[in-house]
Amino acid sequence: MGATDAGRCDADGVACMSAHELDARRMLCPMPVIKAQNEVKTLEKGDTLAVICTDPGALHDIPAWARINGHQVIETEQVDDELIITILVGE
Repeated sequence: MGATDAGRCDADGVACMSAHELDARRMLCPMPVIKAQNEVKTLEKGDTLAVICTDPGALHDIPAWARINGHQVIETEQVDDELIITILVGE
């Protein structure tokens, strides 16, 4: 269980952001939030982190944590029994 990333840059190669993924499947509260928090600490402003989890509580916990810490949830998706919560890293 870990994070993966893929970078993307604009045409000039100036504004680079990275898209990261965190596997938090089969983890129960509060672990998806803790893992997301730890991963976000390693990222830059403007990066994204897609947290893949199976704990339904994460649907409320991760957005609350993001809001309090200056990040933004830009997408929430459910695929079968998995939730994918994508966070835009803020300050």
